[in-house]
Amino acid sequence: MASDRIFGLVGLFVALAYVASATQIQTSFLSDPVGPRAFPIAVGVIAALSCLVLIIRPDADPDWPPLRTLGALLISVGVLVAYAFALRPLGFIVPTAIAAAILSYQISPDVRAAVLTGTGLSVGLFLLFRFVLGLGLFPFPRGILS
Repeated sequence: MASDRIFGLVGLFVALAYVASATQIQTSFLSDPVGPRAFPIAVGVIAALSCLVLIIRPDADPDWPPLRTLGALLISVGVLVAYAFALRPLGFIVPTAIAAAILSYQISPDVRAAVLTGTGLSVGLFLLFRFVLGLGLFPFPRGILS
């Protein structure tokens, strides 16, 4: 119960800060009758109300996962952060294949399946993003293919 209340309190402060920042949005003379502030304020109010529910009516104490699971989550977050930094200098295919293979290995620890999944996902997503959706992705570092 304490974890829900702490999360609800932190979320409430974030939601209130979001609403406060949404009220600072400048309106132009060509805006619609509702204005650009309405949607962000509505999202912030709904988030604040949800956090109040967490504070007032928390669930029973959760069963936290074992330390091994938390370690796997930290590895996943690290892989995704490294992936975000590697995209620009290394292109799309290689970082995506490596990140997808590592994450796939965490789901099912089979090296061969993880490598095949990472490679297939990388190439398949590149083809989808580049030729179907028309995004300007570079498959490899810019100097390799030019």
